[in-house]
Amino acid sequence: MTDTGRTARAGLPERPSLDGLEEKWARRWQEEGTYAFDRSKERADVYAIDTPPPTVSGELHMGHVFSYTHTDTVARFQRMRGKAVFYPMGWDDNGLPTERRVQNVYGVYCDPSLPYDAQWQPPATPPKPAAAVSRRNFVELCNRLTTEDEKVFESLWRRLGLSVDWALTYTTIGPKSQAVSQRAFLDNLARGEAYTSEAPTLWDVGFRTAVAQAEVEDRDRSGAYHRLRFHGPDGPVEVDTTRPELLPACVALVTSPGHPLVGTTVRTPFFDVEVPVYAHQLADPDKGTGIAMVCTFGDLTDVIWWRDLQLETRVVLGRDGRFLPDRPSGVSEASYRDLAGLTVNAARREIVRILTETGDLLGEPRPITHPVKFYEKGDSPLEIVTSRQWFIRNGGRDQDLRDELLQRGRDLRWIPDHMKHRYEHWVSGLTGDWLVSRQRFFGVPIPVWYQLDQAGEPDYDKVLLPDAGALPVDPSSDCPPGFDESRRDVPGGFTADPDVMDTWATSSLTPQIVGGWSTDEDLFRRVFPMDLRPQGQEIIRTWLFYSVVRAHFEHGTLPWATTVQSGWILDPDRKKMSKTKGNVVTPIALLEQSGSDAVRYWAANGRPGADIAFDPAQIKVGRRLATKLLNASRFALGLGAGDALRQPVTEELDRAMLDRLATVVTDATAAFDAYDHTTALTTTETFFWTFCDDYIELVKDRAYTQGPAGDSARSALAAGLSVLLRLFAPFLPYATEEIWSWWRYGSVHTATWPTRYELTRVAPGGDATLLDLAGDALRQVRRAKSDRKLSMKAEVPLAEALGPAALLERLALVETDLKAAGKIGKLDMLPDRTPELVIACAF
Repeated sequence: MTDTGRTARAGLPERPSLDGLEEKWARRWQEEGTYAFDRSKERADVYAIDTPPPTVSGELHMGHVFSYTHTDTVARFQRMRGKAVFYPMGWDDNGLPTERRVQNVYGVYCDPSLPYDAQWQPPATPPKPAAAVSRRNFVELCNRLTTEDEKVFESLWRRLGLSVDWALTYTTIGPKSQAVSQRAFLDNLARGEAYTSEAPTLWDVGFRTAVAQAEVEDRDRSGAYHRLRFHGPDGPVEVDTTRPELLPACVALVTSPGHPLVGTTVRTPFFDVEVPVYAHQLADPDKGTGIAMVCTFGDLTDVIWWRDLQLETRVVLGRDGRFLPDRPSGVSEASYRDLAGLTVNAARREIVRILTETGDLLGEPRPITHPVKFYEKGDSPLEIVTSRQWFIRNGGRDQDLRDELLQRGRDLRWIPDHMKHRYEHWVSGLTGDWLVSRQRFFGVPIPVWYQLDQAGEPDYDKVLLPDAGALPVDPSSDCPPGFDESRRDVPGGFTADPDVMDTWATSSLTPQIVGGWSTDEDLFRRVFPMDLRPQGQEIIRTWLFYSVVRAHFEHGTLPWATTVQSGWILDPDRKKMSKTKGNVVTPIALLEQSGSDAVRYWAANGRPGADIAFDPAQIKVGRRLATKLLNASRFALGLGAGDALRQPVTEELDRAMLDRLATVVTDATAAFDAYDHTTALTTTETFFWTFCDDYIELVKDRAYTQGPAGDSARSALAAGLSVLLRLFAPFLPYATEEIWSWWRYGSVHTATWPTRYELTRVAPGGDATLLDLAGDALRQVRRAKSDRKLSMKAEVPLAEALGPAALLERLALVETDLKAAGKIGKLDMLPDRTPELVIACAF
């Protein structure tokens, strides 16, 4: 091992302390470029991490600290293994969460019809009701707020000790990200992987935007079954539904094959519309009456039936969640008039009233609790509306592509391995392509325009595309090639696509964005495909899958070799911590109170993919460990160990300690190679307490002496301390850096990861079991003193060692150290008196 870096040795402090280390070393690391990426290295010498860009529309919480600490331990380990670590940080700052935060903070909402006002500033106090601003003014507010949030996030990450290269920071809404996102989209379009279509889509009426299948979650809600009476050719036909308000949108009934009604027609109650009865395999004969009402559209099953049976469309719901002002085809004006403009709930009450009066509601509604689909960030149940959207193919409608993407998942290394089943389950269950357009404002614009015909209507088959060199573009203010602003929105001219991309459409390209794809090909070849994607297990179906899709299309490869999935943080009641549940703990107070190393210690005790309870007591254990490391190191170096590094180790106990440590190095290294940071930590920590409680106590008297025996102790202490600091460095970066600076040059974090050879070279032939034997004997002496309520410094005039002869012969090798540590005047060896070692003390 060689010293590295420019940091000079600081010397031993009088009273070592953890306080203030974060400010001291975070500043020093930045000034000296300790974690700067060396882009001169070839790909084989680079370890590249696709760091998750946290969403900057709220606060960081302990879940972030938990997972990002795990990644940082990997980065630090790989850096010490000699890799040039490419470890960027990004901020995911576009999308709905940011828009909602801006609306709440500034009291505004976006009205795209308004002109831009360059002089406008938000009022000091958010107005009520909210004020309307232009899209450009609204986007400026989004940028202003996220910039401030990002400063807070970066400050916390620096305090936590993340060893990222801050020169590699990016944002998902920045010009570079927008250019990459738009370029990839245009490539998808050119290859036929992206397309636009008018089709039924899941719609959040609160945000007024389409959402993708991966962003949908089920929430249990109360509802009711209503039994409706349709009018069949041979009498009443009873149908159960939870959505009676969609009766005017009914286009068919479906039932199981073989039902006598199949092939006939019935008339809807009250609206008196004739609808056909079809058979379909998804109709459950045991559910309700065995006959289902098909409406356009009540749920995703309606969409399947509508598509499979090629049914007509009767749309009643608008994008605002209200019933449309105009009646659907086939429904009379008189029957529909009172529903126009009503909300879903109001329309349901009105339909129930009408059907009760006509006698077509049979019995009382039967209350139920059932899962209802919501947008994961929304407050209202999703509806399904027909709208023109952009899609990227993902295998949902193409079995060959689905099989290719499933194989990509199998080729990926999963930590833990069982997480790959979530990927396979998701991909296998896809029912449609990836919807990537959003009807929002703060996002990457869809980079296309459409030609307008002579009537001023867009021709969606005539898509106008930007020049690649012009990216990024905003079609709402930029013009397509060959047109100027005077041709915008006039017959024969052009119109902009009004939508932006789903935030995942950009986040799925984080390896390409930060790696320099299409902008810095030299960097890109050095870092891509990347080595690691760390992330949360709940976004396997979104971030991970979408990233695989984009890399598969663009590069014909996986975007990374390995993915590590983090577990969840649980509250004391073993419930997952989340902002929506209001049980999150923010980390800044803990970092200030207990220190970053202590918090990192708690986080590192959680294994990949495993949940861990938030436990302040374990943070205290971490602080105790870091404090002990400072004090034990100060003591050992005070004995002169700092000047004895790499000197020969001659004494048996010293060699035994280093032999045990060599095994620890082997085990910790293997654990890190397997992405098992927790085992690396516990293996190191277990040895450290043996090192402090047994070894140092056994040899400290000898280490004070001059001569070969004292030199051996000091050399062993130096070797042991050097290795322990490097083993602990990924977990306790501040304490280890502080101690390293007392006696070594450079940074511990750029020092070489320890090897077994460096220990066996100075201490060949060691026997680790001798350390165990000496420790056992010392503990028995201590126990004897404790049982008699004596000080550990109390003298033991006579002690007897009983046990097998061979065991006592080995104990004799450490007799001098044992007597010194136990304050034993005389130690008699009595062989073959007991089957195990027994130390009897006489006082």
